[in-house]
Amino acid sequence: MTDDRSARHEAHEVAQWLRRHPRFLEQFPDLAVTLVVPKDGGASASLAGYQLEVLREKNRELTRRLHELGGNAQVNERLAVRTHQLTLALMRARSAADTLRAMVAVLGEDFAGDAVRVAVLRGPALGAAAASAAEALADAPWLRVLEAGAPDVAGLVESLGGGEPTCGRLPTDRLALLFGDDATRAVSTAVLPVAGVGLVAVGSADPNRFYPGMGTLFLRMMAEALATAMARFG
Repeated sequence: MTDDRSARHEAHEVAQWLRRHPRFLEQFPDLAVTLVVPKDGGASASLAGYQLEVLREKNRELTRRLHELGGNAQVNERLAVRTHQLTLALMRARSAADTLRAMVAVLGEDFAGDAVRVAVLRGPALGAAAASAAEALADAPWLRVLEAGAPDVAGLVESLGGGEPTCGRLPTDRLALLFGDDATRAVSTAVLPVAGVGLVAVGSADPNRFYPGMGTLFLRMMAEALATAMARFG
């Protein structure tokens, strides 16, 4: 028993000394080859082999992350191009009504929205351009004119919080409020508050297309582009 305790004590001392001198094996490379390191599965390997496997695993992880970053970069590049094209389309519009038409068309075509709605909120915050556009587009199937002071509308606006785009799944009553008969095509949604107008809602039949926590930078840029384009007309 005494010998066992002594051996354990000496092992701890050796371990502490090696921690203070991590470059020790550079002076004695032959030890790196002969030392045996236990592995998780119970087998053993030389220290050099063990370190090589660790480096390989780190390399595999770095490669995976690089592929992931590359994929994200490509997605962001495509979104940047589409957002730029949307901005140009809004700038070319010659009226407030045409501006809203362009917004809906681009979201449906370039951004593959299965259901797109513009909800004009009548109230003190409604701009003159949006009010006139709502009259001109009264028969447009994608236009919703809602009273900002109505309890259900006020609850929807309040749920957005801070005027930031919101992504995820909407409750059934709010889906019906925004999408009407197309609610079944909006399993997941992105809702963009637009100053002076109200809301722009994009629905997707894919339940994972829009989800809580996803990046909303490009959505915010689109909302700001629409608000600025509408402001040109009053």
